[in-house]
Amino acid sequence: MKTIYLDYLSANPLLPAVQEAMIAAVKKNFGNPSSQHQWGDEAAAALEKAREQVACLINACNPKEIVFTSGGTEAINQAVKGVALANRTKGNHIVTSNIEHNAVLRSLRRLRMLDFKVSSVSVDGSGRVDPDEVAQAVKPETILITIMHSNNEIGTIQPIAEIGRIAQERKVPFHCDAVTSVGVVPVDVQNLGVDLLSFSANQFYGPSGVGGLYVKTGTSHWPLLDGGVQENNKRAGTENLIGIIGMGAAAELAREQMAARTGHCLKLKARLIRGLQENIEEIFINGHPEISLPNLVSVSIKYIEGEGIVLMLDEEKILVSTRSACAAGALQASHVLLAIGRDFADSQGTLVLTFGQETTKEDIDSFLSVLKTVVQALRDMSPLYKK
Repeated sequence: MKTIYLDYLSANPLLPAVQEAMIAAVKKNFGNPSSQHQWGDEAAAALEKAREQVACLINACNPKEIVFTSGGTEAINQAVKGVALANRTKGNHIVTSNIEHNAVLRSLRRLRMLDFKVSSVSVDGSGRVDPDEVAQAVKPETILITIMHSNNEIGTIQPIAEIGRIAQERKVPFHCDAVTSVGVVPVDVQNLGVDLLSFSANQFYGPSGVGGLYVKTGTSHWPLLDGGVQENNKRAGTENLIGIIGMGAAAELAREQMAARTGHCLKLKARLIRGLQENIEEIFINGHPEISLPNLVSVSIKYIEGEGIVLMLDEEKILVSTRSACAAGALQASHVLLAIGRDFADSQGTLVLTFGQETTKEDIDSFLSVLKTVVQALRDMSPLYKK
């Protein structure tokens, strides 16, 4: 029986071309990009090629504005904490939303310990931030706005360009967590008006353990890691060259294939949502119906727990998640779902379904067929469900 993988948000498979680029790099025995000899020069050239490929994907003016990191979490920590620490003589106030990824929320929690103040704006029932509320939250002492591009649990895309204009008018640095967006939907840092933007390779068929941070030229920002002068003195430590080469190859493919990938995923998404609505009673499709990621569907199923569904589907070789991998295992209800109006019980019965270019309509149909049986079996055991 074929395994059906609907957890692309946790990890994408490596595309063959990406694998080949990384294997070729290993075989060339690249040196350290900082070394002053011919092997170092070859490594440095490969590093800068990847930097250019990634810069093109997000339309950065200068490849040197790309800082390679160990992943999205480090990039987010680098942005949020780096800007706050660099600007603390100017103020101590930060504006965010109440549906941000834990990498943002916990970075802000750490900054609160250092006497920074945080204002969190709410979202509507579809998970969208109101730019006017962001503008109202900004104070004279505000030194950073950090709002995510798309939400990793419900897929809703935020009005980043509008918030970017507010940030520019108020002259406040603006960071955008775009980990679930870059390589999946068009992300243009020029049009968005962001000063910093974080992303991760494993969201667009690149390797895990490598990510990046766009830092607009002139942005006041402290590196978190002290050591050497790698990454234009913005991130110390020898670069993960093989991973970065893979990320560069994946970025180039994402730019070339994005329209085709998006079209394919949108068809699957429509089929999946229609099937859920036709086959299972008493469900909620979470997130904005139109302004959202093409490869993600969040569904809350009443009267049962998501973990039970995941385990039973796993027995049928269907792999799904209840939340993003970073939050899986948490006992509390999702802060994102509570923010959009779901109650605790419905939040616990939520699946996050993500897919990609390898996913077929037959995969979706098979999943729907098995899910219907699983849901009925679990509801029959639930004391909350009335037949």
